[in-house]
Formats: sequence, C-alpha cells, structure tokens
Amino acid sequence: RHFPTPFALPPPLSLSRAAGTGTMAHYLPPAIMALFAPRPPIPYKEPIQKRKMYPYSGVSAYIEKLKQYNHPKPEKMETPLERRKKRKANQKTRQEKRLKIQTEKYNPKHPDNVNMTTDAFKTLFVARLNYSITAEDLKQEFEYYGPIVKSHVVTDKSGKSRGYGFVEFDSSRDLKEAYKDADGRKVNKRRILVDVERGRTVTNWKPRRLGGGLGGSRKGGKDVNQRFSGREPPANERRGGDRDRDRDRPQFGRRDRDRDRQQRRAA
Repeated sequence: RHFPTPFALPPPLSLSRAAGTGTMAHYLPPAIMALFAPRPPIPYKEPIQKRKMYPYSGVSAYIEKLKQYNHPKPEKMETPLERRKKRKANQKTRQEKRLKIQTEKYNPKHPDNVNMTTDAFKTLFVARLNYSITAEDLKQEFEYYGPIVKSHVVTDKSGKSRGYGFVEFDSSRDLKEAYKDADGRKVNKRRILVDVERGRTVTNWKPRRLGGGLGGSRKGGKDVNQRFSGREPPANERRGGDRDRDRDRPQFGRRDRDRDRQQRRAA
C-alpha cells in the first residue's frame, strides 16, 4: 500500500548521476545554498576629481628680501635645570634669612624661660627620648644616680614632646656619673644620648635647628652619617663584643659609689 509523505523523495541514484550535481544541490538547505550564491555586483564609483595644484617656484626671488629683513634678537628661554638651580638658590636664601632672625632671637638665659634649670653646670641634656616619656618618667630614670632638682621635657606649641629634655642634679658628682654611664642606655625601648648642657655653658653655642650642634646623624649619606646612639661608638664596635652584654656586665666600683651616695643622703 502507498502512503503519502510530507516531503518529496529524492530521485533514484541512477537519475541523479545522469542529471549531474545540480539535481542534488537542489535538495540542500538554504543556509548551505547561500554559501554557493554569487556575490553582488560591484557598485560603480565615479573617478576622483583631483584639484589643480599651484605651480612650484623657487625661493631665489626672496633671498634679497630676507637679507633686508630686520630680524628680532632671539630670546633665551630658561631651561629646566636652570629653573631648578634658581629655585634651590631661593630656598637657600630664605633659609639663611630665617636662621639669621632665629639666631638673633635665641637666648637660652632669657629670664622669661620658666622651664630653665637653676644651675647650668649641674644640668644634663638628654636626647632621642621616646615621645611618650614625661618629665616625671625622666626624673625616675635618673634618680638612680642621685637626687634630682628639676627635670623638664621640651614640647611644641601643641604640647607634644620633641624628644629631648634636661635634668638638673643636686651634686656635680652625680652629674658626672650619669654623664659617663647613662649615655646609650635603653629607656622605653630607645637608646638615649646624654650630654652636658652647652647652651648656657659654651660661648656662642647654637643648637642644631640653628645650624649648630654636635650631632652626626644628618651629615650626608649612609657612609658618612653616624649609625650608633650616644656620644661614642658602643663597646661591641670598639672591641667586637655584644653591646647589651657589655652594658649588663657588673662594673667595678659601682657598689662603692652606691654606698657613698647612701651615706650622703643619710647625712
């Protein structure tokens, strides 16, 4: 029995071979047939109309006119290097003026300085302090060497510590002992620098902020700057030992000095 089909069946193989490939291409899907479709014709474009150029001519006719032309003098422009040097020179000049004004105002013996110690020759200068240390903490640290008359930590206008202060002893002997022993000690995780007060004891002395001082940590590069805390190199750099071990080592004569100090206090 014959059943109708929804699409046409291809012809027999013998007929397709006889008719050629065109018969088989007729049954390809439209997407494949589009690949074999001819390209659209190339659109016609009118040729480009080139504009007429002016005829070339030489400059020999203008040579005489150029000779008679009054050329302005060339204006020299400032190079970036010269501009940088000029800016540094101006900064240096302003810095010198500022230092000159502050040097004229500098007077460590001014009577209005209420924080000034009484005796400059019994006063120690303590630098590189931890910024959290107060005057009372500084007094407790140096009371080990003898009675303290006054201790002061220098602060700025906002009340923050500037990292240095002064300690006045009751005895010159205690000051000398602290001067020799306390330099380079660790106070609140920082090694301090101890020196005598020079503002009122040395003639024409200027602090570091005015171009003076004895500090060696800001001279230049790493090969020039001082890399240790204190006035002198630590003992381990001088003889090749351990710094902390050398400081913790018992020193001969300390017991005698403690006994003499207790006798003076009892008297």
